[in-house]
Order: sequence, then structure tokens, then C-alpha cells
Amino acid sequence: MSKTIFVSNRLPVTVSKNESGLDYKESIGGLATGLKNYHEQGDTIWAGWPGVSQDDLSEEELSSIASTLKSDYKCLSVPLTSDDVEEYYHGFCNETIWPLFHYFTSAVEYKNETWEAYKRVNRKFFEAVDPLIGEDDTIWIHDYQLMLLPQMIREKHPDVKIGFFLHIPFPSFEIYRQMIWRTEILEGLMGANLIGFHTYDYVRHFLSSVRRLLGHEHSLYKMQLESHIVQVDAFPMGIDYDYFANTPTRENASQETLDFIKSTKDVRNIISVDRLDYTKGIPDRIKAFKTFLANYPEYREKVRLNLIIAPSRVGIEKYDNLKREIEELVSEVNGEFGTFNWMPVWFFFRTVSQDDLIAFYRHSDVLLVTPLRDGMNLVAKEYVASRTDYKGMLVMSETAGAASELGEAVIVNTNDHEAIAAGIKMALEMPEDDKMDRNKNMHRRLSRYNVKFWAEEFLNTLHGSPEEKIHTEPLTRLTSGSSELELSYRNASNRVLFLDYDGTLVGFKPTPDQARPDAELKQLLTKLTEDPKNTVVIITGRDRFTAEKWLGDLNLSIVAAHGLWFRKPGGEWIKTINIDNEWKESIRPIMETYTDRTPGSLIEEKDYSIAWHYRQSEPDIAAVKRNELKEALMSITQSMTVGVLDGNKVIEVKDARVNKGHGAHLVLSQDHYDFVFGAGDDRTDEDMFAALPEGSYSVKIGKEVTAAKYRLKSSRDIRSLLARFNEVSGEVSTTKQ
Repeated sequence: MSKTIFVSNRLPVTVSKNESGLDYKESIGGLATGLKNYHEQGDTIWAGWPGVSQDDLSEEELSSIASTLKSDYKCLSVPLTSDDVEEYYHGFCNETIWPLFHYFTSAVEYKNETWEAYKRVNRKFFEAVDPLIGEDDTIWIHDYQLMLLPQMIREKHPDVKIGFFLHIPFPSFEIYRQMIWRTEILEGLMGANLIGFHTYDYVRHFLSSVRRLLGHEHSLYKMQLESHIVQVDAFPMGIDYDYFANTPTRENASQETLDFIKSTKDVRNIISVDRLDYTKGIPDRIKAFKTFLANYPEYREKVRLNLIIAPSRVGIEKYDNLKREIEELVSEVNGEFGTFNWMPVWFFFRTVSQDDLIAFYRHSDVLLVTPLRDGMNLVAKEYVASRTDYKGMLVMSETAGAASELGEAVIVNTNDHEAIAAGIKMALEMPEDDKMDRNKNMHRRLSRYNVKFWAEEFLNTLHGSPEEKIHTEPLTRLTSGSSELELSYRNASNRVLFLDYDGTLVGFKPTPDQARPDAELKQLLTKLTEDPKNTVVIITGRDRFTAEKWLGDLNLSIVAAHGLWFRKPGGEWIKTINIDNEWKESIRPIMETYTDRTPGSLIEEKDYSIAWHYRQSEPDIAAVKRNELKEALMSITQSMTVGVLDGNKVIEVKDARVNKGHGAHLVLSQDHYDFVFGAGDDRTDEDMFAALPEGSYSVKIGKEVTAAKYRLKSSRDIRSLLARFNEVSGEVSTTKQ
């Protein structure tokens, strides 16, 4: 039976150790609330760190925590040492990812030791959940602490559904490219089937980075990888609307909070709620309030800013300095504008309960939310939901994710103190009917798209988008465990294997010369050729010189330049058709022009073809120039015997009479084979598939429309299949002995 596995850095229950033993406290709000229904009612388990360092626990306590979390909370404990927490969480997560993704590039620290810790802890999470994963399971991974985990799971469990949600912003490419380990992180995320963000800005930034750094293009937010399809979309996280709208204030709030609120009845209250962090823009908010008091003296002694800040990372110098700066600014404002009867800013440096916050929300005329950068900011939504009288007003910076949903709020530039001051005045003076209309619109939206709806929408999208949906025709999947294939291979007495090179045996590289065969591939091909029943043919678009340089020492045949040249093992090259190169003189200048106009592109000239590669070019420019070049080439070659091939990040012009089908025919005509196998990944291989006789095993690598009968996901899969062929050859040889 299938199940759902939630994975996050922290569990929805926190374990602490005190003098009386172990204490378990369930979390409220945010992710814990959003997934509560699924977690409690369905066949689920939640994996994460319980909050207490492994070093501080005995073996008995570790065992007790694991047992209690499993039986009472349906949770899987992922133990972390204090070094893990320090280097992975406080180190890489909070000193590298957090500032970079929030655009604080000057605060980013790059340390190899914290990066190694990040990889190590992601691996620990994988090793913890790995034994639980079944082939029909769904895995939903959360946030920036676990961005390598999707690919780790994908490699071991290629067919499970994997979702990932990032709860912080994803920065623009110009910011993200500064990350040293940018490629590894993107590749980790791309192991997921569905990647979710709070806003479409973050979706756009992510797709831009993937396109520029990994070379994957998207169609309607879907990217076709070798092994699976990755869908990217925006799922703005909601809140538990009913809780904030319906919780009674007097029954739930503390008496201290109620007494304080009562003391403010003669002033207009402005509330600000944050945790201590440099991304929240708190100093600028205080300065903007100071500007408000200076610009609009009529509000002196009539308003009060209640600044509620929850402690965060106490003892860290950067955060201690921020707290000190806030305290100095508060003192400065109170010193300049305060009177014996009125203190303009009240600073609360403490954690306030959810119920007390609701009480504050309901007795505050304005919520001031001006982060410099924020993934979503649920406080803004909580405030609106709590004000069921529709009389409060939200002043929010445009750089908060929630601004894209709550457009009826007063939206300001977080760096413009004058604009924030004017926004506060506008919120305080807004006509009641206007204020109520705006709030009613926001309430309708928040009540409909609550946190439960958010979770359901994400999981339904993950479940409802099977890879087969984008296939244009059904195709049989071929796996290395296929008994029919193995039986045919085992029983054959004379086999031929046609193997494309780029994209089939070797994945695509940034430039053509980087796709040299690795030791594993050469060993694999060597073993294939050791079976006397096998004729191995590399059939490639590569020129004959490169093909011979890379593979000429192996006992195999090579069909090069899309069938123009043929070479038996150790033999001389034979030209298969008489053609000339006169057409190149009219084609080369056109390609050179577009190479000059498209930085990063290059020309690869072969014996009787010429190719324009643009894998390293800026994608937006390349997309335009590619279409222009293709149109120009199609126009000029209409009366020639050459054709234009549109490949994977390459446009190639060659004689139309030469193709891989021609090369395959040449080999097949020289002997009778009772087992014919052909594998390729792109359009040039379709000619080869068409040329193979009936009963052959034609295999497409990837997901494009094809004439092949079977399909494999990636070059890794074809290598695994060839390795299985070698095993079968060994088994047959052993049996005969």
C-alpha cells in the first residue's frame, strides 16, 4: 500500500531534555498546521530532526525518542550531532544559503567544511528514509536545508513521486550564480517531480538559473530530463484561516496582554511582528516611523508602534549587533518624540503566543510589515484574517512574497522611508468603506486558499501529473530486467549492437570535446566486444578523427559523420558515398556571422558537415538567433543536396543523402544477424531505427516522440543494460564450459 513521507529539517514535534527527563511539545502554525490533516489521517510518516543533539542523549534515550515519535506522533527521528547542527544548519544553511537567497550577498560565507556538512546531513536524511520508501510512495521534502535530498532519493528510487517546496525566496540568476556549489544544488532539486515556490517570481528565477546553468529548457513550466519530468509551479502558502478568524480573544489571550491592550485604548496602535533577522528590515522600519512622526506632527501622542520581535540565534555576533542597533533606534525615537505621558515605540523582545498575537492583531489599526526580502510572510495573512471587523489595514513592502496576493494592502518600497511614512498615514486615514472593501476581498482570498488548500493543491498536482501524460503515443518501457530481451540476447548466435555516442553512451557536455569516453564506458565496451557473438558498432555524428581518437583502440566498428565513414576494427576508413564540400563555402560565412552575434556559440567543422553549437550561450539570445540561423540556412539550402538538422543545442548542415540509416544498412548487408539492437537519443537516430529489420530492439533514450519500439530514461540506464548483456555473455560462457 502506498504512503506519503514528509521530510523537513525539524519535526512537527520538538523533543527537549530536562531534569525530569524527555519532553515532547507539538508545533503549531505554518507547515505543521498545513500538513496536520494528512499526517494524522492518512498512511504517512514525517521524518526530521527532533530538536535535541545526539551527543546529549544516551543510547537508551535515543531509542526511547525514536520509539515514542514513531508510536505517538507518526514521526521518524533523524539524529544529528551538535557538530552537524552547528556546521550544517548554523553554518551552511544560515551563513550561505539564507543570506544569498535573500539577496544579502555581502553576508554570505563560503566554507568547504560547512558545504561538506550540508552534504553529509542530507545523506543522513536519505539513509534514514531510504528503508521506508516503497515504489508507489509519495515523498514531500521541505525547504532549503534539504536541497540535495531529491536527487539522492531519485537515484535509488527512480519511480517514486518526489515533491519539493522552498519556503524562502529563490533569487534571480545574477544573485544565484554567485553560489560556489550552484550546480550541485540545482541538480539536487531537479531530482523532484514537482518543485513548488510561493510566487511566480521565484519560479521564473529558478527556471532561468536551471536553463543557464544546466541547459534545461522548459515548456509550460515542465522540463524533460533523461530520467523524469520536472514540473515547477507557484503554490502560495496559506494560513489556518478559521483559527485566526474564530479564536475568541478574551478566553485565550493572557491577562498580561489584555491589560496592556486596555492601556492603549486612547491611541492608534501600529503593530510590527518579526523574529530577529537582518532580512526583516526592522531598523529601516523604525527609521520610517521616525520619519512619519517628523512629517506628520499631528499624530504625535496619538499613535504607538508596538514592536514585537522574537529572539533568534542569541549569542551570534551579527544578531546581537542587530538587536543593539534596534534598541538604540528605539531609544532615539522615544528620546526625540516621547513625552511624560507618551512613549511612541514599545519594544517587546520576547516570544509571544499565537493567542496573544491574535489579541494584538485585533486591537491594532495598522500592521507594518516591511521586510527587505521575505519568501511569503504569514504574519500579514494572520493579521488580515484576525480582523473580522474589516477595520484594520496592512502596510507591506513589495519584496514580501505575500504582496503578490494581498494587492489591496498599502504596498510600499521597503527602502523608502518617506513612502512608508506616507503609507502609514494613508492606512490610518483610509475611509472606512474603502478599508472594508479591501479587507473583504483579502478575507475571501485567504479563507479560500488556506493552508489546507495549499497542501492539497501541491499533493494533487504531484499525484495528478504522471510522466506519461506528455507522451504523444504509448511506448513500451524497456528495463534491464526484461526477460524477453535477455532471452533473445542469450539465445542469439550472431548479434549486432548499434550504439549512438553523444546523449546515449555519454551525457551531454557544455562543449563537444568534453564528452570523452570515461574509463567505465571503455571497460563496458571492451567486455561487449570480447563476446565473439557480438558485433559492436558505434554509430555517431562525430567526425572520423575524433571517433578514432576516442574509440579506435577498441575492437569495434565505427560509423562516423552520420554514416559517411565506416571503419571495421583496426581497419581503414571507407567513404560510403561520393560527396563534395563545395556547399560549405556558402554556409560557413552565415554560421560565422551568427557565432559572432551569439556569445558562447561555436562552430564545429567536420569532414562533410558543419555544426553550430549554442549550449554555452545565454538561452534567451540563443533561442532567437537559433531560429534566425535555421531560417537562413533552410532558405539557402533549398536548391542544394544538403539538409539542416536541428539537434540538441546544435544546428548541423550535411549532405541529405548521408544519414545513420545509410550506415546501418551498410553493416547489416555484410552478414546475417539473429539479434539486432539499436540505441539512440535524438532525431538523427530515427533514420537508424527505421533501417533496422523487423524484430529488432530499437531503443530511444529520453522522452521525445520516436519510431523506436522501446524506451530507456537515460545514458545511465543504457549503460546498465549493456552491463547486463555482459553478465549474460559471461553466464552463457560459463554454462558451456
